[in-house]
Amino acid sequence: MEPRKMNVKPSGLLGADQKAERERRLAMAVGRLPSFAAAAATPPSEATRDESAVPTGGSSAQIIDPKLIVRSRWANRHQANFSGEEFGQLREEIRQAGGNVQAIKVRPLRSPVSAVQPGEVAPRYEIVFGHRRHEACLLEGLPVLAVVADVDDRTLFIEMDRENRARKDLTAWEQGVMYLKALDTGLFPSKRALASALGVDHSALAKAVTLAELPQAIIEAFSSPLDLQFRWGQPLAAVLAADPDTVLARAAMLKEHRGKLNARSIFEQLINASDAKSGASMPAEPIKIDQGGKRADVSMTAKGGAVVNIAPGSMGPERLKDLADLVTKFLAGL
Repeated sequence: MEPRKMNVKPSGLLGADQKAERERRLAMAVGRLPSFAAAAATPPSEATRDESAVPTGGSSAQIIDPKLIVRSRWANRHQANFSGEEFGQLREEIRQAGGNVQAIKVRPLRSPVSAVQPGEVAPRYEIVFGHRRHEACLLEGLPVLAVVADVDDRTLFIEMDRENRARKDLTAWEQGVMYLKALDTGLFPSKRALASALGVDHSALAKAVTLAELPQAIIEAFSSPLDLQFRWGQPLAAVLAADPDTVLARAAMLKEHRGKLNARSIFEQLINASDAKSGASMPAEPIKIDQGGKRADVSMTAKGGAVVNIAPGSMGPERLKDLADLVTKFLAGL
């Protein structure tokens, strides 16, 4: 099927030749969407790392100025996702293609937007999903290929969650924040109702929400909230309820050492804060080892134990017994 002709107004962002090439590539991209072709082409690597294929039905694909698009109020991406090597690669792919080949999804804004600064444009669309691709286009000064569909709040939330779980790269904390926003805004009346609507396990959803409900002081003890794990929420909430003063004091101390301890050590320090309050000091910084590119670190736990963490690729399974023998000799004092 022939690609649909795209009428793109000059944006003033690119030169004439670049605009023509961008229009050609984006028109080809629209032709590959399921609603415009009998079979969709295999999406490029930008799609495999970011959002999944765009659901269609009662929707249309357009080329939109990224400044006319705003993040959803339920946006689940932590700011760390818009920096770093992986996002840099996505941004470079989009720059080279002259725009996002895999379309994002937006909906028309339902309420008036507050006044903008002189010279700024008022947003007209809200992202359903595709926040990273939108951000990359915004930073590169490129228009966004987007499917526009008028969906209600619940549909937006459900589609965003479904797309995230298909991608499997949202962290536990990001999921928890997303779910907690839906509950706090009254989008769903309860965790059980939310889990049922999303088709997810209620206990897993509850664990994610428990993480998001932790005080900011606990979150700030970690180098990044993205380091938090599902199974840590309930133990942290339990010790916080039992001895909040001691746990919060330990969190403040850990914040001062942020970046020096790994997430597991911080978690253990917090859940054992009450046991250690009799005068135990912070454990020593991990000892880092690098032998010809094979790396490991040795650290102390809150209860006085030790952890040896050998980096992936530095030791094969056939060396496990050798390591056990070394630990046996160490404990024997040899």
